[in-house]
Amino acid sequence: MSAPAPRPLLFLDVDGTLIPFGTPAAAGPAKSYGRPVAPALPADAHPLLHKVDPEHGRRLEALPCDLVWATTWMSDANYVLAPLLGLPPLPVVDWPDSDEVGPLHWKTRGLVEWAQGRPCVWVDDEISHADQQWVSTHHPGPALLHRVDPRRGLTEHDFTVIESWLRRAW
Repeated sequence: MSAPAPRPLLFLDVDGTLIPFGTPAAAGPAKSYGRPVAPALPADAHPLLHKVDPEHGRRLEALPCDLVWATTWMSDANYVLAPLLGLPPLPVVDWPDSDEVGPLHWKTRGLVEWAQGRPCVWVDDEISHADQQWVSTHHPGPALLHRVDPRRGLTEHDFTVIESWLRRAW
């Protein structure tokens, strides 16, 4: 009997995805606008951390996949964001130095390499058509590249699309 296939990966960006850029200016650490209120943050914390929706952690953990940080936050995501989201420490994609110029996002090749053919989802606010095409040609497994609107970050619609794809791929 062979081992079960590994679960799909979900590569998770932070800025523009978990930390939306377009939350109303009036929203601040004390104003949640209907979202769960994040724990109090130290005065020297990242100025946009109050925009993190702590409920996203539960939603992400419920997805049928293995979560991986795919962000320039690197291991800081485990120290700063994981506790806000109620997530355990996650694997972190280690980005090689790259001076790549062109239409392909600088993360694309590294994520395909990291996935090693496993089904994967990449959630980011900077995914382009060029990335979609490159991954469809160079990644042997199923892949969903899901672009999030950086003004809103992850929304109910995004979770629905991602979960639906994962249920079909898994």
